[in-house]
Amino acid sequence: MKTIIVGALLAAIMPGISHAKTLEFPSDAPVAQIAIPDSWSPEETETGIQATSDDSAIYLSIDVAEGKSVDKVIDDAIAFLDKNGVKVDGSTQKKSDEAINGMDMTSFDWTGTDSDGAVNIGISLVSPKPDKLLVITYWGSKGTQEAHGPELQAIITSLKPAAE
Repeated sequence: MKTIIVGALLAAIMPGISHAKTLEFPSDAPVAQIAIPDSWSPEETETGIQATSDDSAIYLSIDVAEGKSVDKVIDDAIAFLDKNGVKVDGSTQKKSDEAINGMDMTSFDWTGTDSDGAVNIGISLVSPKPDKLLVITYWGSKGTQEAHGPELQAIITSLKPAAE
């Protein structure tokens, strides 16, 4: 994930996210905003927003969590991945801390598999407000996800707290 953020500055000067709209979520009481290309078919979910690259190489969701411990949030995200056929190899876990648009972000990354083969998996925790936690869940197919690097970098770096 750190590579994604570092490369984001390059992505910001590249075309490719021009057909994206900024979405605030959840729509009834926005906590955060993000720009996702229309080609990723972004949609609001019960707890946030999700999108999939047009070739299904990458799945990305951002959920708003309240009143949960960090361990519970990660357990819920792993359970979601498992329910969707994504198997996490716990022995490959890497943890990193960084900042994005003034928000502290802790990322956990693994390798694993899904029905199509090898995948990279990431769960990041970001706090846009003192009482809110954003849970970014990512999985991408190895070998095809790389083509979306600039788009993904631009998406992640567009994440900001919602305007008040």
